[in-house]
Amino acid sequence: MTASVPARPAKRLRTLQQREERDFWIAILPWFLGLFLFTGGPVIASLVFSFTDWTGLNLSGFVGFKNYQELLVEDLVFWETVYNTFYYTFGSVLLGTLGALFVALLLNQNLPGTYFLRLIYYLPSIASGVAISILWIWLFNPNVGLINFLLVKLLPIDAGPAWLSSQTWSKPALILKSTWGIGANMIIILAGLQGVPQSLYEAARIDGANAFDEFRNVTLPMLSPVLFFVIVISTINAFQILTDILVMTQGGPGTSTYMLVYYIYQNAFQYLKMGYASALAWILFTIILALTLLQLWGSRRWVYYEGAT
Repeated sequence: MTASVPARPAKRLRTLQQREERDFWIAILPWFLGLFLFTGGPVIASLVFSFTDWTGLNLSGFVGFKNYQELLVEDLVFWETVYNTFYYTFGSVLLGTLGALFVALLLNQNLPGTYFLRLIYYLPSIASGVAISILWIWLFNPNVGLINFLLVKLLPIDAGPAWLSSQTWSKPALILKSTWGIGANMIIILAGLQGVPQSLYEAARIDGANAFDEFRNVTLPMLSPVLFFVIVISTINAFQILTDILVMTQGGPGTSTYMLVYYIYQNAFQYLKMGYASALAWILFTIILALTLLQLWGSRRWVYYEGAT
């Protein structure tokens, strides 16, 4: 026989729950308004404008799929920006992830000074993007830059690459510069490393595993969800590179560093082709969405989730 809840306390409990629910919606209302007015509204507007020839000042009319047809069939610069963006994304994500993993492994040791070094490696990732880009312009200077100075000292060469003024070296230069911000990913990977159960390493040592075996069979599988997260986020961020292009190369030399977001910026604010830029933005969104879904599909082959069946 079960005891029944008195009517008055039950009514009081319902009233309290309703009040908490009301307070929740009141508290979250500003965020919802911001989301719909300042994010959802512009997103929907850009989709509508992508089917027009809007210049930002006047709207001549609906043009259907003309912008998309011109982009995909007639605009050769667009396809070069797609190639450049994929080139940069692949290089920066690969180098950045491996660099962040390497640094995280080093800083996961229980040694004096590691907390200070973690701070030192993380600080560049929160510095001003424009200031850092200007710093790297000087580092890449072919005549007085520190990078070429070190290359000449360490390698049997008379002069280093022209970097930002060379169509061959401009994209590798941007990829190299992207490693400046590996501190954020390093912190994420470091947190993942510290979450690996020590009992797994102890069991591996009992079975005779060496350091490499522990890394391959314990660290990487347990760290794979974190690495997958870092790769996905880094890919999305790399596709949206803009500050470095605006400050360091302006898309040059030639069109060797034209990236998709920079091309959107040019069409929207320099050429006043807002409708065309909106179509570009939606193509960029489609590419990023497709890559993310492809990464999610491929993750089933190598990402291990503890407790998953």
